Amino acid sequence: MNAPFPSTPGTSGNDPRLPLKLLIAAPRGFCAGVDRAIEIVERALQKYGAPVYVRHEIVHNRYVVDSLKAKGAIFVEELDEVPDDAPVVFSAHGVPKAIPAEAERRKMLYVDATCPLVSKVHRQAERQIEKGQHILFIGHAGHPEVIGTMGQVPEGRITLVETIDDVAELDFGPDDDLSYLSQTTLSVDDTRDIIAALEARFPQIVAPKAEDICYATSNRQAAVKQIAANCDLVLVIGAPNSSNSLRLVEVAERLGTTAYLIQRADEMDPAWLEGIGTIGLTAGASAPEKLVREVVDRLSDWRLVEEEVIAATEENMIFKLPRQLTD
Repeated sequence: MNAPFPSTPGTSGNDPRLPLKLLIAAPRGFCAGVDRAIEIVERALQKYGAPVYVRHEIVHNRYVVDSLKAKGAIFVEELDEVPDDAPVVFSAHGVPKAIPAEAERRKMLYVDATCPLVSKVHRQAERQIEKGQHILFIGHAGHPEVIGTMGQVPEGRITLVETIDDVAELDFGPDDDLSYLSQTTLSVDDTRDIIAALEARFPQIVAPKAEDICYATSNRQAAVKQIAANCDLVLVIGAPNSSNSLRLVEVAERLGTTAYLIQRADEMDPAWLEGIGTIGLTAGASAPEKLVREVVDRLSDWRLVEEEVIAATEENMIFKLPRQLTD
């Protein structure tokens, strides 16, 4: 942990601001799935004209949602709020099978913006059910991705597991045909511990063919681990309903560093900087870089900021758009 700077003015000329070291995590912010989902809404608006309806927040970020609203997107909770003749986009988190089935019954024009990595989990769930396995799904109750994934399989064939304590309460035996999957935006460390508990209690359980936690979630958590130990405070830009953003806060706190989740720069309190010499900054996968720069600018109002980008890895993932928007 860096020692806090003393309460003396900065050393740059007559600048009264105290110095502040700012470690900016990389990668941070938008992932390929979020980029794709936002572009899907924008292209749908270009192709079909406004309004284009979007079922649920396309991604968990108020700035993004408000920007798309300004372009003509209308966000709704359920399909019954969408006229039959209006185009509708399904969010990046995925939807239960019943949703596109209802859209097809009503002959609606719909575009599925589900992240391809979430869709991969959906396909794994289908294959596990086809093999006669009961799925133990590691995730957070009520999250849209969890609702969407659990809605891919018949009722009663999948059980939600949120914590290690839940593993002990599961009513299965050594002869039950079990498999597991996980939400893509979980804590890498928490999920590893839950999987270990599942495998210890049910040695017969079948693992997915590939890791479910997405590359962007893993990379952003690794980047926070790389900076948190050298910071007095970590700021995470993200929405309070963003699973991957909340996990970034938890990662920093587990390393003993105070961390705050903020949506915009105006949520920061200058009192947070008292006695602070080094701050870490990152953004969840749904937060645009514009909000990162907004926070840097606000910190610069208060302190003499020296920025350093700390890169854990590089990302170059790109997902294709649905063919109906590219033809």
